[in-house]
Amino acid sequence: MNYELTLPAPVSTLLSRLKESGFSAYVVGGCVRDALLGIAPHDWDICTSAIPEQMQEVFHDLHTVETGLKHGTLTVVVDHEPYEVTTFRVDGDYTDHRHPDSVCFVDNLTEDLARRDFTVNAMAWSPDTGLADPFNGQQDLADNLIRCVGEAEKRFDEDALRILRALRFASVYDFAIEPATSAALRKMAPDLSRVAGERIREELLKLLCGKAAGRILREYPEVLAEIVPEIRPMIGYDQQNHHHSYDLWEHTVRGIEGVPAEPILRLTMLLHDTGKIAARTTDEKGEGHYKGHQKYSEQIARKTAEALHLDNASRERLCNLVLHHDIPLRTESGAINTDRSFLLRRLNRFGEEDLRTLFLIHRSDRVATGYTTQEREDARLKERMAALDALLAEQPCFTLKDLAVNGRDLIAAGLKGKAVGEALQALLEAVMDGKVPNEKDALLSEIRK
Repeated sequence: MNYELTLPAPVSTLLSRLKESGFSAYVVGGCVRDALLGIAPHDWDICTSAIPEQMQEVFHDLHTVETGLKHGTLTVVVDHEPYEVTTFRVDGDYTDHRHPDSVCFVDNLTEDLARRDFTVNAMAWSPDTGLADPFNGQQDLADNLIRCVGEAEKRFDEDALRILRALRFASVYDFAIEPATSAALRKMAPDLSRVAGERIREELLKLLCGKAAGRILREYPEVLAEIVPEIRPMIGYDQQNHHHSYDLWEHTVRGIEGVPAEPILRLTMLLHDTGKIAARTTDEKGEGHYKGHQKYSEQIARKTAEALHLDNASRERLCNLVLHHDIPLRTESGAINTDRSFLLRRLNRFGEEDLRTLFLIHRSDRVATGYTTQEREDARLKERMAALDALLAEQPCFTLKDLAVNGRDLIAAGLKGKAVGEALQALLEAVMDGKVPNEKDALLSEIRK
């Protein structure tokens, strides 16, 4: 069956120019896959029988970027949008297991598609000839299946990142992985150590945010352990604690499933209990305890963030969330703490965004123990969020910049040096505790006392 793809106008223009110049040209890869799935493609890649010099002539009047020219890729910019146009090619050996040592340009589309990773990515389409699908990617899409083109081990040996890409596609699209492809990626998983951290990061975060992330994490934990080695001992680990009904890895996966599909939030849940095994102590009854595991987990999160080359802001946010994921949100009696002073101090410490995020983490972490219900924790979350909303609507003072006095005011009142900062902090705490109103005269009067 032939499908009609609706192409953006610039893509149609590029294909038409190549055709009018005597070359065959197709949209190829992910854009075809997504279009067949009914998903609007983000990028439109084009492949053609034209070699780079011929492409440059065809598009001589357009803005082009030649950074990938030796591998046959010319980037053509139309209406400020870049489109990659690549010559049909076959790849040479991958001695670094990442990039082909050389490429050979060909004039045969099937040879070009044969070098690609998975059948669902090895399809091309043109308005004139319709769908080109020599490796039955369309059928694999219909069967919800990820399958390597040709020999799976060879595909993964060429570029080990494809191991993680297979899991990512299966997670994002909720597909199964074809048995031979699955066996090969398990066998080749140690080769992920050859892949740059930033490439791992992009695939891992998409995997964690996929709609089938939980299923993939349960099926392939040993592959994830090649990225975060601390995962390996978590698999099947009996926590031997009456507050937990699942092993440590199952608890972790349930925690991931229980939070919104946001990259740092999902990564936080992946790492939040990685320090438990190092922190474990056992009492005389054989009960496992994990005091201080948050700090161990934070250290692992920091190491992982560095390995993944997270930007500084994301790294610090991740580590802060992991370190404080278990922060008490209830009073000593067990009641949900929506006390004004309590919330103001939490806002001071974490800010609104991260405090709300910690509420979400706490809810998911609790449900993932198996000893409370989703409904109960949802009600608690709703109560906390409502209390926070009501408090923030008052525009309360919970940071030094919110205080009605500043350092200059205190210096004018006679304070010097360290005493200024200490006094500001004391005033802030007094305001948050409701002991002093956030008014300039009242605050200066407090200082004079």
